[in-house]
Amino acid sequence: MEYKRLGDYIREVNVRNRELKIEKPMGINIDKYFMPSVANVVGTDLSVYKLVYKNQFACNLMHVGRDEKIPMAMQSDNNPIIVSPAYFVFEIINSDQLLPEYLMMWFRRPEFDRNAWFYTDADVRGGMNKEALLDMRLPIPSLARQREIVSEYETLACRIRLNEQMIARLEETAQALYRKMFVDGIDKENLPEGWRMGRLKEVADCFDHKRRPLAGYDRVDMEKKYPYYGAAALMDYVDDYLFEGTYILMGEDGTVINEDNTPVIQYVTGKFWVNNHAHILKGTNGFDENLLYLVLKQTKVNEYITGGVQAKINQENMMSIPVIIPTSEIVSEITYELRPIFGILQIKKQENLKLTELQSLLLARMGK
Repeated sequence: MEYKRLGDYIREVNVRNRELKIEKPMGINIDKYFMPSVANVVGTDLSVYKLVYKNQFACNLMHVGRDEKIPMAMQSDNNPIIVSPAYFVFEIINSDQLLPEYLMMWFRRPEFDRNAWFYTDADVRGGMNKEALLDMRLPIPSLARQREIVSEYETLACRIRLNEQMIARLEETAQALYRKMFVDGIDKENLPEGWRMGRLKEVADCFDHKRRPLAGYDRVDMEKKYPYYGAAALMDYVDDYLFEGTYILMGEDGTVINEDNTPVIQYVTGKFWVNNHAHILKGTNGFDENLLYLVLKQTKVNEYITGGVQAKINQENMMSIPVIIPTSEIVSEITYELRPIFGILQIKKQENLKLTELQSLLLARMGK
C-alpha cells in the first residue's frame, strides 16, 4: 500500500477563545483522549487559548520523547473546547479523501508513536516540531475502505462502552448492598451486638514485600502480555508476571486520595505486576477482596496521609485505618451476596480486555 505525506491532507487551525465563551481548558492524556486540564489557570488569560471544534485535532508535541507517545486527540462532539496555546491544532483539508475517524485510528497505533519518537529533538523532554509531524506518512485507502475499517473499530468500541456501563451499574449495586448492611443506620459509637471497630490489619494481609520496580526490561521489545500496575493505575504490560489472583491495590504516593477523602484503589485479578508505588492487599478473616474493596471505597483516609509536596500513605498508617468488623455471620452473608455481582463484573472486564485486543489487532492491520 502506498504511503502518503500527512501534511498534504491536514492544515493548521489557529482560532482563539477571544470572546471567552469557554472557561474550562482541556488537556490530552497519553491514551489520546481529551480530559479536564490539571493546570492552575487562576489569573491566566484564557482568550489566547485555542478552540477545537468537532472533527478537529489537537496534540502536544513538547513531551514526545519523554512520554514515548504523542498526546493526540480528536474532538468528537459538537461542543467546542479550548486547549493550551502551545498545542498544535489541525483539521483535515478534504474529508472526501481522508476520514477524521480513520486518521485518529492511525494516531492510536503504537507504531505511529514509535515512529514519532525518532523525530524528537535533543531536549530533556524530547520535543517534536510541526514540520516533522507533517512529514510523517500513512496509508490512505479508498473512502469506502476507510469507512469499513472505522465501522469495525467503532463496533468494538460500542461493545466496550456497553460493558463499561454494565460494570458501573454492577458496582453501584454492590455499593448499595454494602451501604444497606454496613453504613445506613449504623452508629459507630453504638454498634450492633457482636460488632466492633477494628483496624485494616485485622481484615487484610499486605504483600508490599513482593512488589518491585520494572527494571532491566526493554518495554519496546516485550510481548506485553500481563498488566503492570503502579499507584493503583495501569502503567504498562510485561511479558511475565509476579502476582496471580485477586488483589486490591491502594496508591502509596502521588495521587492517593479522591476528592471525597477516600483512597485511590483498584480491584485487579489475573496475572500482573505491581511496582513500588502501590500497596497490595488481600482480604483475610472472612473478608474477601470483594468486601475489602467496598470497605475501602467507603472509608475516609485523609487523616492517614503524610508527606509534604507529595502525598503518601505508608504501610503502617494504611494498616491502622479503622474499619467496622461485624459478626462472622454478617460477613458470610454479605460476601455470599456480593460474589455473583463481582463475578459478572469481572466477566465484563475480561470481555473488554479481549475487545481491546481486537481493536489493537485492527489498528495493526491498517499498516498492511
